[in-house]
Amino acid sequence: MARRTLPGVLALAAAAAMGMNPTTAQASPPGTKDVTAVLFEWNFASVAKECTTALGPAGYGYVQVSPPAEHIQGAQWWTSYQPVSYKIAGRLGDRTAFRTMVNTCHAAGVKVVVDSVVNHMSAGSGTGTGGSSYTKYDYPGLYSSYDFDDCTGRVTDYRDRYNVQHCELVGLADLDTGEPYVRGAIAGYLNDLLTLGVDGFRIDAAKHIDTADLADIRSRLTNPNAYWKQEVIYGSGEAVQPTEYTGNGDVQEFRYAYDLKRVFTNENLAHLKNYGEGWGYLSGSAAGVFVDNHDTERNGSTLNYKDGATYTLANVFMLAWPYGAPDVNSGYEWSDADAGPPNGGAVSACWQDGWKCQHAWPEIRSMVAFRNATRGAPVTDWWDNGGDAIAFGRGAKGYVAINHESSSLSRTYQTSLPSGTYCDVQSGRTVSVDSGGRFTATLGAGTALAVFAGKSSC
Repeated sequence: MARRTLPGVLALAAAAAMGMNPTTAQASPPGTKDVTAVLFEWNFASVAKECTTALGPAGYGYVQVSPPAEHIQGAQWWTSYQPVSYKIAGRLGDRTAFRTMVNTCHAAGVKVVVDSVVNHMSAGSGTGTGGSSYTKYDYPGLYSSYDFDDCTGRVTDYRDRYNVQHCELVGLADLDTGEPYVRGAIAGYLNDLLTLGVDGFRIDAAKHIDTADLADIRSRLTNPNAYWKQEVIYGSGEAVQPTEYTGNGDVQEFRYAYDLKRVFTNENLAHLKNYGEGWGYLSGSAAGVFVDNHDTERNGSTLNYKDGATYTLANVFMLAWPYGAPDVNSGYEWSDADAGPPNGGAVSACWQDGWKCQHAWPEIRSMVAFRNATRGAPVTDWWDNGGDAIAFGRGAKGYVAINHESSSLSRTYQTSLPSGTYCDVQSGRTVSVDSGGRFTATLGAGTALAVFAGKSSC
């Protein structure tokens, strides 16, 4: 492919980024706070408000925002994943709104991760949300036909590496990320976001980009230590595997979410005793985990908000269990899996207009503080009934019990907690731990209990 120089707008953005001080983002969670609230299709003004009123106070370390780049027009959520330029001019807000959101979230102690679509462009032609004209293989001032892979057929065979990484994902124009110009253009977009203060990136469809190409792009960033989380879906026997990408940063461990659904719906929670590396997953230090995300909640491969208490308890377990860096998915009600966000992404209040706000469900929100307080402590004092009731400690820092049985459970638990009074952040009741580390409690069906050091009153 022909080599060219960066278009003027991206060259300016890259130059501006080069002149700034590197941001202070860590290479990857865990930081002191490693939970990310994924506010799917929330507009930037609503994200800013939520950082101040909910995410910061709850102890979330990060917020992930949906793709900000200009994209194809249309009401469906997936239009955000078909960029037509790298201008911040999408459904969720303009450049000013984005910058204000980042600054507001930082003031609330919350870092910002951007869902970044860099594998592909669009599948058609027209005028984008910011006024840019485009066709599938021509994006004036940015990309032309020289910049796309020669394979113009669809990805059909996941056993064939070339097919996966050079052909078109669901018919979207596949960028030739082996080309230096394309790498520079993508890095220019990410560097522009860095100038606005973002702390990291979720790389959409990373599996469809060679890991060496991504490493080269990352090396071009003004802050190469910005957080980097890659979407690489595991498939048995497939040519491209998640382990190839851990050298670049965190990788989303889809098996974690798939297996949680199976265990919580068809098996026993007792099986979770060695969840994580013991199940053949990625190293916990490189894994991004979740109960569901915007794709899996719609395709049925994981639990979702429609699963009620089962979904809630799965999130409680994820936040209590010390494996990976957790994402809490927070979106909106849907019956049509293609439907875009209510009110164009504007959230006037949680639990209104179809916004589900899972990040603010009391049972889930309270576990963010639990996770922060128990950080670094190993799993201790495991107990299970051989079925769907489990309990475990996090050393002397905390203890959690989960009752996924169909009836209530009363028992005495053995912990490593110091004696004293603790607040059960799940129920709002106090728990008294005796000098031997024991306490007695009754858990209703489909409920949990969680206590941690430093939280004595409710």
